[in-house]
This record gives sequence, C-alpha cells and structure tokens, in this order.
Amino acid sequence: MIEADGRQQFGELWEMLFQPAIAHRGLWSPDGPPENSLGAFQAACQAGYGIELDVQLTADGEAVVFHDSKLERMCGREGRISDYSAADLGQMKLNGSDETIPTLADTLTLIGHRAMVHIEIKTPYGEVGPLERRVHDILIDHNGPTCVIGFNPYSHAWFADHHPKVLRGLDSYDYSKGQSPLAPDLRKAFADLQHVSFARPHFLALSTDMLPGSKAEEFRAKGYPIIAWTLRSPQEWDAIKDGCDNLIFEGFAA
Repeated sequence: MIEADGRQQFGELWEMLFQPAIAHRGLWSPDGPPENSLGAFQAACQAGYGIELDVQLTADGEAVVFHDSKLERMCGREGRISDYSAADLGQMKLNGSDETIPTLADTLTLIGHRAMVHIEIKTPYGEVGPLERRVHDILIDHNGPTCVIGFNPYSHAWFADHHPKVLRGLDSYDYSKGQSPLAPDLRKAFADLQHVSFARPHFLALSTDMLPGSKAEEFRAKGYPIIAWTLRSPQEWDAIKDGCDNLIFEGFAA
C-alpha cells in the first residue's frame, strides 16, 4: 500500500499531508498581501496553515515564486518570468503593493519550520531538468517540511529517478473537459489518471472537477492520499470532504 510505504518512509512529514489545511498561494486577499508574496506566506504561518506556492525558472537559472506564465496580471509588465533575471524580478511590485516577486530560497528562509510547503513546479513539457535541479539544490539547505507537486508527470519521474526521498504529489484535473494543451488521446489517459504509474507520486492533488469521482476513490483505496484543490467556500468542501484527506483553499477560513 502506498500509504503504508509513505508513513514508513516519511514519518512525521507524511502526517503533515493531512493537517492543517493548505493556503493556496499563501494566505492572500484582495485587500491584504497579494498571492505568492512573502506577506501572504507570513500570514499563513501566523494562522497555522500549510502553504502552496508556484515556482518558475528565471533567465539566470534561479527559482522564483510566481504562478502565471506572463507578468501582466500581477505586475503590469510585458513578458514572462523566463525573460528576466531574479534581480530584475525582485524589483517588480505585485498588484501595486510593496511586495515583490520572491525567490524560492528567500521564501523558505522566511517560512522556516513554521509550515509545510507544497512547491508546485511549473515546468513546461519538454523542459524537465533545470528547474527541478535548482529546486532540489535549494531544498538541500532547507530543514523545514516540504513536498513538490505539479501537473507534469515527467517532472515527477525526474524526482523519482534522481531524488526519490523527496515527497511528491501529482496535480491533476479532468482533462476531458474544457481546454487542455494535451492531444485528445492523452486527455483521456490523463483524465483516467493513467499517468500516475509513470509519474510515481506519493499522493494526488485533484481538482474539484474530479471530486467525488470513481477514479479518485480507486486511487484512495490503493493508499494514495487525496488533497483537493482549490476550495473557495466551506460548502464546497463539505460536499467532497468525505472522499479527501486535506484541502488547498482560498477566500475563507478553512
């Protein structure tokens, strides 16, 4: 069973998958600190939550915390994270606040041991390796609780092959609905979670469009903890929580 193996391999870190709830991009709000900012992470720590954040690679090979593929929404700037150095990005204001784009290293230094951090690796398909290596180099120097998550099964397989002691959670959603960058045949396979065997994660982070659902139940029965994302109300969580082990949330007090 995956669960038994996970408890044996990761011990206390494994138990932290189940509680507390995980603040999506930190504990941000429209009238407070912006998403994926040091202020949002500080607020999550003070409230006793876990933290989910996103990392991308800069032009000079640094891992910084930012979600979108483009800078426009959060910074009002043209271009992408990969177009700028970490120093340049560190000067860009987030949503007109005093907060700027932080590096992963600075973020983990701020958080320390106060929260478990779910690091979503935003690696494009076909570019696996550089961001994963940089994230791992940073994790070597961080003693606090962490895991890596993400949608790219090749990224997970890279960690499984090179650093199997890193706790890993595969993100997924119902690829058969709406827009997806995948070819039609892969959409069906991913929607059925057929990529789990290739990715070899320790747990699954599933979108609410898969919950409740037969595939989620099947994998949970095999011992894969299920973390639901992204919950935006207590009522939404109440409807699915019996089939889940934890939640990633925003916009309410979980």
